[in-house]
Amino acid sequence: MTEPSGEWVIAEIQVAPSPPGTAENPHAYVEAAIEVIAASGLRYEVGPLGTTLEGDADAVWDTLRAAHEAMMIAGAGGGLSHVKIASVNRTMESLTHKFR
Repeated sequence: MTEPSGEWVIAEIQVAPSPPGTAENPHAYVEAAIEVIAASGLRYEVGPLGTTLEGDADAVWDTLRAAHEAMMIAGAGGGLSHVKIASVNRTMESLTHKFR
């Protein structure tokens, strides 16, 4: 992948819904947020403690908001989203390839 041009960000989001899910699916509200990220068309990686995504700044910001809202729409009574954002002219791959 070539280095990005323009306004590019890398972000990580960890949604923390309360409750985390339903009796049938204990991670339902987290999965709702991940589905929104997957549908965004942005490059993303699901990790054990959060999901990292990258792309055009506006698209990433919109997706972060939509992911937070998705856990609420899915039925969480409340929730927090922990977000880290890096405004960099790099890609996730360029920052991690040495370790993979």
